[in-house]
Amino acid sequence: MFSIEQLLRRLECMPMLKVLVPFAAGILLAERFTLPLWFTAGAFVLCGVVALLLRAAPALVGMLCAAGFGVAQLHERPVAVPLGVATAWEIVVEEAPADRGRYAVVDARVRLWRDPVSGRWHSVRERVRLYADSALHLSGGECLVCRAALRDFRGGAESYRRLMRRRGYAGTMWAGPSSLLERRPPQAPGIHLRAVATLGRLPLSEDASAVVRAMTAGDRSGIGTELREAYARSGFSHLLAVSGLHTGIVFALVNLLLWWMPLLRRGHLLRNAAVVAAVWCFVAAAGFPPSAVRAAVMCTLLQTALASASEYVAMNALAAAAFGMLLWNPAWIGDISFNLSFLAVAGILAWGVPLCRRLRGRNRMVRPVVEAYLIGLAATLATAPLVAHTFSLVPLAGVLANPVAILLATVVVFGGALWLLLPAAWLAPVVALPVGAAAEGINALARWVAAMPRGAVETTLGEGWTAALYAAYALLTLLAWSYEPKKRLFLSR
Repeated sequence: MFSIEQLLRRLECMPMLKVLVPFAAGILLAERFTLPLWFTAGAFVLCGVVALLLRAAPALVGMLCAAGFGVAQLHERPVAVPLGVATAWEIVVEEAPADRGRYAVVDARVRLWRDPVSGRWHSVRERVRLYADSALHLSGGECLVCRAALRDFRGGAESYRRLMRRRGYAGTMWAGPSSLLERRPPQAPGIHLRAVATLGRLPLSEDASAVVRAMTAGDRSGIGTELREAYARSGFSHLLAVSGLHTGIVFALVNLLLWWMPLLRRGHLLRNAAVVAAVWCFVAAAGFPPSAVRAAVMCTLLQTALASASEYVAMNALAAAAFGMLLWNPAWIGDISFNLSFLAVAGILAWGVPLCRRLRGRNRMVRPVVEAYLIGLAATLATAPLVAHTFSLVPLAGVLANPVAILLATVVVFGGALWLLLPAAWLAPVVALPVGAAAEGINALARWVAAMPRGAVETTLGEGWTAALYAAYALLTLLAWSYEPKKRLFLSR
């Protein structure tokens, strides 16, 4: 039966979830409305005083909402470099460029720009999306001094331009042979570039190697147009970017491999430290992408919570991680990678883990497969409305096939991480066999699902429908949390 008391008891274990909701609502309101900062500060103080004196819950909600509104206002900053001005720039290429035929695209960071009027050089740290002539043959880590103009993002939907600005991109820039003034070779490669080079030494086919580098080290430069389109139509695009899913795979598998450590003296402490270290090493090898960093923070907090075997404490840790990251950068609330990471983990904790615990099967060989499928299905269903709203694509067949793809991705990510840990030449064929087979399997599955006549529906899910679906999802979750099974009384003879 359903009980309000049961729901309140479970929510008491998740105080950060109750803090996160009004705080995030304040950030969302700040994106639609503009208020003077003094008004926001006054509302925060007034609501705080009322909450303190009268113990009023609505006043506390208002205080948290005002806090989110104010934090969003304080974090707004203009671009520190001029737009549309042709001048000299010093740019550092951050990763291996992705080949698009006649041009290449890569993330870069502006270190210096020259004032065309005074001739002075100004030091900045602005991130840009660099488009370069393929004749330049760029490589990760090298420094370019070129003459160009920084421009705002053009083309595509407004949501895409807003997303790129939230991710910290100042704009786009074009570099060609005629605009190049100086070119400096890469310095000592960092962990990310060394990881990409190490993965490239595995004896795999071209497509399989590209997928392994993308899933393990975040290097998507080798993904061709045809394969990228197949992943998009099948709903598997999230597998090509190191995110919360990939970090969660490493998190779960390391926990599984170290199950025996609590049998030792203080072994549980050693296991927690080893899992956290493995997660952050994996994120470092991927180049610290924002989505993976957020997932690593979540995993760090969740490691302690999961040790108590309570999904509700884990949900509280997830909410605490989201609150801390939004406090650090409120713009992340509109970042698709942040939202997908949070929703996927929330779906797993709210539905995937409880469903796995209710399995009654005794077959120890089949049960892990079923549990993995349920976990993948929970994450897929939790993120499906947002994927449809953002990418204007509803991968109907992908919803059912995604858990299978996630199982194959688990082999790819874990095998790739193992190879990064032990890159011995004699081990390469042993690692390449299962990893290559899994990567080829994902590619074949993506092409097969994408080729289905009605496997995907090209339609845009509006904001209203998206909000309604997630409201229904939240209501069902609250109903599940309020369910209290009837107590059974057995009478003995």
